[in-house]
Amino acid sequence: MNVTETLNEGLRRKLDVTIPATALASKLDEKLDEVRGKVQIKGFRPGKVPTAHLKKVYGRSLMSEVLQDSINETVSKTLEERSEKAATQPEIDLSEDQALINRVLDGEGDLAFSVSYEVLPPVSLMDFKTIKLEKPVVEVTDKEVDEEVEKFFKQNRPYEDKGDDAVVAEGDRVGLSFVGKIDGEPFEGGSADHTHLTIGSGQFIPGFEEGLIGVKKGGNKTIKVTFPKDYQNEELAGKKAEFDVNVLHVDGPKADVELNDEFAKTLGLEDLAALKTAIREQIEGQNKNLSQQRLKRLVLDALDEGHKFDVPAKLVESEFDAIWNRVKHEVEHHGKTFESEGTTEEKAQEDYRKIAERRVRLGLVVAEIGNVNEITVSDEEHQQALIAEVRRFQGQEQQVYDYYRKNPNALAGLRAPIFENKVVDFVVELADVKDKKTSREELVKLVREGEDGFDIDADHDH
Repeated sequence: MNVTETLNEGLRRKLDVTIPATALASKLDEKLDEVRGKVQIKGFRPGKVPTAHLKKVYGRSLMSEVLQDSINETVSKTLEERSEKAATQPEIDLSEDQALINRVLDGEGDLAFSVSYEVLPPVSLMDFKTIKLEKPVVEVTDKEVDEEVEKFFKQNRPYEDKGDDAVVAEGDRVGLSFVGKIDGEPFEGGSADHTHLTIGSGQFIPGFEEGLIGVKKGGNKTIKVTFPKDYQNEELAGKKAEFDVNVLHVDGPKADVELNDEFAKTLGLEDLAALKTAIREQIEGQNKNLSQQRLKRLVLDALDEGHKFDVPAKLVESEFDAIWNRVKHEVEHHGKTFESEGTTEEKAQEDYRKIAERRVRLGLVVAEIGNVNEITVSDEEHQQALIAEVRRFQGQEQQVYDYYRKNPNALAGLRAPIFENKVVDFVVELADVKDKKTSREELVKLVREGEDGFDIDADHDH
């Protein structure tokens, strides 16, 4: 085997490789010996077919396998000898000269080909102790707890039928049937035969609950609304819709029920103080989650700032394509334009390409931190992530579980965010972290500002 380097420029490499015909012939003989005892050819006893006859019958097809195996083995061995790791699958360029191909297949010529690839860059990790972070901390006030308890009470207190002449008012719980339409056509998930809604709870999209106030029991009304731009269902986000609604019944809150120890006991709690404690812990948990999201963003920013190196162009291009496909889907399916978002297509591509490059670089940095410090995801953690994912889809748990069971790549993908978070936690432990008091509103704003695609979605197996 002869290997000659013809390109070494940045992360790009190109090698010319020649495998002698004698080496190919030796491998072909091994293949022929393997099939000798398996094939049945008329006129020959099993295992007694002469090599020359086997080669005449199976030579070319087996040589094709030999060539493929030889290319794979040679490329793998060559990269190992050069202490290089290819960023993506190396590209093999074979001669298109049919005469040369025939000579190789007939065992009369050397196999010559070129292999092109990009290497993964060496990652020299920064000193994490030099990272300074401000961890946002939100204090939960008694006033905030009282407001949430009051809201909880309004949503969970007992109701009673207001009668046949009832008119929907703020705070009522109503039974509804409705059909939602966009451009006059019903849309998936937009209809219900009988569902309950507490007016003023904010459960439905803005304008829906307000539109029901004043409607009588048994009455009908068409309510016009617009789905929020950040609605979780991208197919509906930002679109105008009409709901033909029928009010089936109207229940008002019982007048004799108060927010007190007795109400708390109906929930299985000891008293009102216990309810307030539970609500406080819930708020603190939400704030902690927001704080962790913000801190993670700050860690990734610091890692990005502290590691500057060239990244493989093909990885960046692949990441950019994935991002840009989502952007185009957003534009095409929601009636948006780049101009309406205050940019142009060219400027947007430039910005998203920078995001793609950052994601790839951070993916390599995070992977290296994990490798150097032996950070891994246990099978138990992986299983817990699967269970959490399945529970997100109430009523479809079995289908979701079966999907992951049948799709190993999707199942493996659940490891990435766990690994990423464990690396972030590792960095935080070493960094200089100081608490910074802030309001919940400011923290929510900071987290939302960070939701611009800069976090890692990269594959950490590189």
